[in-house]
Amino acid sequence: MSDDIPDVSEDVVGVLTKQIEAHFGIDMDHLKATVTAKPSAHPDATLVVKWHCLLTESQDALDRAEEDLLAALETQPSEVDDPTMDLAHRVNAAVTTRDGRALVVRWLLDPDAPGKKDLAAERLARARSRTGPAAPTSPAYRPAGASVPAPGPRAGRAMR
Repeated sequence: MSDDIPDVSEDVVGVLTKQIEAHFGIDMDHLKATVTAKPSAHPDATLVVKWHCLLTESQDALDRAEEDLLAALETQPSEVDDPTMDLAHRVNAAVTTRDGRALVVRWLLDPDAPGKKDLAAERLARARSRTGPAAPTSPAYRPAGASVPAPGPRAGRAMR
């Protein structure tokens, strides 16, 4: 990008990085090192660091996509060809990904964010603490022609 045009996209990551540092009271590099050393010590910090890393990855992908698009546009005549339009779509997708991840980071940092204090948030917190596998969501596979066992003698009776 040109030196005289401010790079607003870097501000997204920079602003959120500063908010994370202010929220946890330490710089981002130290927070990442702390979370890497003991991820279970502070689950909220671990989650924020994870999403911050995803955010910076998506920002890098966006930067590459923009550079590729600008390079292609410099070689285009007045009409844009299909490969260049594909690059433009890649930039749009990268912006959407980056912005979505930025919203997640902002939500994680906001203690009063919608959904954090209601029943769904409590259920999510309990679900996160589970260590075993989730219950199966579909019936077990039975080959064609296999019979289903008849219910036992107590099936359908009310409990006394």
